[in-house]
Amino acid sequence: MIALAVVGGAGAAVFGGATRADAAPEKGPLKSDQPARFRLTVLGTTDTHGNVFNWDYFKDVEYDDSAHNDIGLAKISTLVTAMRAERGEANTLLLDAGDTIQGTPLAYYYAKVDPITGGSVHPMAKAMNAIGYDAAALGNHEYNYGLETLRAFESQLDFPLLSANSVDWASGAPIFKPYLIRTFKARGKAVKVGILGLVTPGVAIWDKANVEGQVRFPGIVEQAKVMVPRLKAAGCDLVIVSCHSGATPGSSYGDALPFPENASRQLAEEVAGVDAVLVGHAHVEIIENLVASKVTPGKKVLLTEPLKWGMRLSVMDFDLDYVKGRWVLVDAHSHVLNANTVTEDPEVADLVRDDHAIVRTYVNSVIGTCTMAMSAATARFEDTAAIDFINHVQAGAVRAALVGTADESLPVLSIAAPFNRDAAIPAGNVTVRDVAGLYIYDNTLLGIRFSGAQVKAYLEYSAAFFKTVTGPGPYAPDDVTGALSPTTGTTIPDYNYDIMGGLDASLAYDIDIAKPVGQRIANLTYAGQAIDPAAQFVIAINNYRQSGGGGFPGVTTAPVLYNAQVEIRQLLIDWTVDQGVIDPTTFTTYDWKLVANGQPVVVEGAAEGGRH
Repeated sequence: MIALAVVGGAGAAVFGGATRADAAPEKGPLKSDQPARFRLTVLGTTDTHGNVFNWDYFKDVEYDDSAHNDIGLAKISTLVTAMRAERGEANTLLLDAGDTIQGTPLAYYYAKVDPITGGSVHPMAKAMNAIGYDAAALGNHEYNYGLETLRAFESQLDFPLLSANSVDWASGAPIFKPYLIRTFKARGKAVKVGILGLVTPGVAIWDKANVEGQVRFPGIVEQAKVMVPRLKAAGCDLVIVSCHSGATPGSSYGDALPFPENASRQLAEEVAGVDAVLVGHAHVEIIENLVASKVTPGKKVLLTEPLKWGMRLSVMDFDLDYVKGRWVLVDAHSHVLNANTVTEDPEVADLVRDDHAIVRTYVNSVIGTCTMAMSAATARFEDTAAIDFINHVQAGAVRAALVGTADESLPVLSIAAPFNRDAAIPAGNVTVRDVAGLYIYDNTLLGIRFSGAQVKAYLEYSAAFFKTVTGPGPYAPDDVTGALSPTTGTTIPDYNYDIMGGLDASLAYDIDIAKPVGQRIANLTYAGQAIDPAAQFVIAINNYRQSGGGGFPGVTTAPVLYNAQVEIRQLLIDWTVDQGVIDPTTFTTYDWKLVANGQPVVVEGAAEGGRH
């Protein structure tokens, strides 16, 4: 039996103008002065990102992390079954808040290697149908593989994909079902529940090539103000929003769009009629947050977010009383259940076991050899061969594509970020998963044109990743990395620190972390000469960054010279297959180092001299 203790605040709260303490549904005949009561339990997942099993495909072992979380829908299914048994299946809904079909080799394989557009059934569709989801909102990563793949996935589901603000480019009408209305019976009276789906507008930037001219993405608050009144007009007693948008306000793309990336809190505060929000996108855990409405005095709106990858299941309980001919929400609370407390559901696991085995064989297939080991463990604070490898392949692909164009003579530089601290390519045989582990996102490659001044501005922006120091150290890695963003005030993640390199050792720069942000790039040279601000360069860059992700300067307006929609991870794999041998001595360059007032900074774990 699973312990289902509530975590996250119980007690009296105000909902829709009525106040009472926690209450369970009443059974049996009503007393003359007793209102009819109904408890609805809504279960929620989000950001499952292609995880069915508790498995790390890049390590080919059972998943584990420092908190000993477990992941995957097979374990979520066990939790769902337990909650349905406890609460009553007839009084339970199961929702998801998006980012389902991207994120693991399992998801990639059935999008690209044996694509569902060719007749395969997506493992996530198999699992979610078996678990019995009622609806799922679209996430931004649903658009990564294009509309054809997304529509194929939709056709394989037994439940609707919801997205009220994924609208037709011309007409503005939603191209997916905007909401779902479910009707329950309590004491012979109908209880109508509306479920609205919304996605972060950042899709317009991050997957511009897949959606431009076809799909627009109005703001979350703006579209909810259109749709929630429709649900209320249809008689909905309760409105729940499955919203793929973080609860902490802000945007990774700055002011590139008029609508914020993370708007779940604003939705709760500013849209009348919303009772609860299942939050997604941010990959954080919100057990329970009762947000005061700014438009309905005294009302609290429930927010919860169940972390990511199937680590948690949110459990929302809504108590409604039938008062004067209508249902009134009088109490709402939430808690989360941890997937590491249960075993996997054998039925769900069996449905996907063959797919899992096929993908394990794929990721473990040998595609080449490497003459010496490369690791990304220290890439966030020192120049490493692992990042040089990515930049070498990217720059080479862009340079080859520009042959015969007016820009073929321009020097090509490249940017890459330390996505995965655990990534490593061993000496000896190299498998798909070894190479894929260096690049864990499904980004595609572009080439843009920059001036020398823009190169420096880009590097200055990236250098904000480092904390300010007063001397050369030595320091622990966390003492110099992960500074607070000067624009958002939040910690800058590793993936928003870009390292610039190229095909050879022509580029060099120092990052002086004793200097203020914006004044840190020193000794910036190309081919041994100080970079001319007016000089022209081609920058190999990923689609997330080029479209504004991370807010780096100059990228969204820079001329695009190359965009063949080729995935960078696949480029790395194909390069390894074609070359047969990865020899780091052929591409390792010494492009950058950390200094403090000109003196090399010593970071624990770095190679001698701060290089490799």
